[in-house]
Amino acid sequence: MVVYVSEAAGRIFSPSDNTYPVIGVQPFDGIPYHGSEWED
Repeated sequence: MVVYVSEAAGRIFSPSDNTYPVIGVQPFDGIPYHGSEWED
C-alpha cells in the first residue's frame, strides 16, 4: 500500500513526461471573407 501511494505521489510531483511536438504559431493561409455587413 505504501509503495502504491508513493508511486502516485512521485508521478504527481515529477516533471511532465508529455512529448508534444514543438509547433509554434501557424500563419493564416486562407482568404478573408469580405461579404459581411459588419465589416469596417
